[in-house]
Amino acid sequence: MNLRAPAILIASRPHGETASIARMLTEEHGLVAGYVAGGRGRQLRPVLIPGNSIELDLRSKSDAQLPFAKIELVASRAPWMTEPLPAAAIQWACALTASTLPERNPYPALYSALDGLLDAVCHAPSARGWLAAMVAYEAMLLRELGYGGGKPDMAADLPTQFDAFRQLHRPIRDYLLAGNPRDVMAARVALGERLARMIE
Repeated sequence: MNLRAPAILIASRPHGETASIARMLTEEHGLVAGYVAGGRGRQLRPVLIPGNSIELDLRSKSDAQLPFAKIELVASRAPWMTEPLPAAAIQWACALTASTLPERNPYPALYSALDGLLDAVCHAPSARGWLAAMVAYEAMLLRELGYGGGKPDMAADLPTQFDAFRQLHRPIRDYLLAGNPRDVMAARVALGERLARMIE
């Protein structure tokens, strides 16, 4: 696989002493993974934050080899990772995407929806400006992967949006994340608890 494309970085984990394995969502190629040399170094560590928009250059010598990834930061969402509620929303949206989508299958609508959701989380004054988008994104994931999901009312008030968020908990747990580590779903639980405190 050789490609150059805009992408959303959705997961990163250490590899060896200085490198990282990054997973990125692209519009035309879907979810892809790559080896980032120096990913844990001073220059690239701030780039490898889930939610960041990047320009991705992915190169591999064979399909059996993990591609080498060069990444350039386009838009950083790191400033919002210091705020508890936006950070919880970004972490959950990225963890959900990384844990559910099959690699190298394009989902252009999901790419656009995730990008819009992350922008809303970062720029809306409160969860009132992005909770409906979160519910819509979760429902879209369920639909795209064949589990229904419905279409939420984007104009509903905040308590109604939160109720829709709670109703999606079981299908996400039982269908999208069945067999995945519990800590992935724990990110949604943490987000739900913060939202509940805000609404109460």
